[in-house]
Amino acid sequence: MVLIGAALVSWFVVEPREQQPGQVVTTTPSGLDDLIVVDAPVINAVVTSPLMITGKARGNWYFEASFPVRILDAHGNELAVAPATAQSDWMTTSFVPFSLTLPFATSTTETGTLVLEKDNPSGLPEHDNALRIPIRFAVTSTPDASNSTSVKLFYYNPAMDQGPGGVQCSAKGLVAVTRTIPKSPTPLKNAIELLLQGKLTDAEKKQGITTEFPLAGFALSSATITDGVATLSFTDPQNKTIGGACRVGVLWQQIAGTAMQFPTVQSVRFMPEELFQP
Repeated sequence: MVLIGAALVSWFVVEPREQQPGQVVTTTPSGLDDLIVVDAPVINAVVTSPLMITGKARGNWYFEASFPVRILDAHGNELAVAPATAQSDWMTTSFVPFSLTLPFATSTTETGTLVLEKDNPSGLPEHDNALRIPIRFAVTSTPDASNSTSVKLFYYNPAMDQGPGGVQCSAKGLVAVTRTIPKSPTPLKNAIELLLQGKLTDAEKKQGITTEFPLAGFALSSATITDGVATLSFTDPQNKTIGGACRVGVLWQQIAGTAMQFPTVQSVRFMPEELFQP
């Protein structure tokens, strides 16, 4: 069992004991055990997707009955993010159980980190806190990897974007899901076209990930990159990208986030400019 508290420190990593030959490593608390307790996975567990995460946290670790959980590879790349949900009333200072089944993208590194963040709707850094648990990824084969490539599609989870007054309609709610596409000279165009199909898995929907895509008649007509600017031209004969500042802002950010993953893209321009107007 991994235990953490944060009386004086805002970030804490529990280090595993040294394993002797033939010895089973067990995890022990380091004394800071008053905020969050993780039952599974244990430190340095070998994990596969989807990962079952269970434990308990003090009520003030949550906001609106959830808090963010992330899986990172050894380079800090985000493989998955979703909210862990309280299993009982979170309006308490006592421990409240949580659980989450989190699918994640295939890692290119052998090790990574499970991060359980204290929800901080204020955005103030002095209120940040997180538990970071080292994990190991099970080795998986990737057939035909030379003919395919992975891309991230950015959709939206309103539970990750809560603040004063409710949903904030900000980029904080963006969630990347990983898809494999054939290698081609136009990965940006292919990724945006796939995003606009709006195809989410059942597991992703259960995490609270949502999207309005596909929109009737809305389609990408061209995608070019010049001097770091990605110009994305669309057709929208039914004006499906117009109406509601929050709504169109989320649509815009999903497309922009997907485009900005490519290293040659520094900014995104939408054409015609009348798109995504409230």
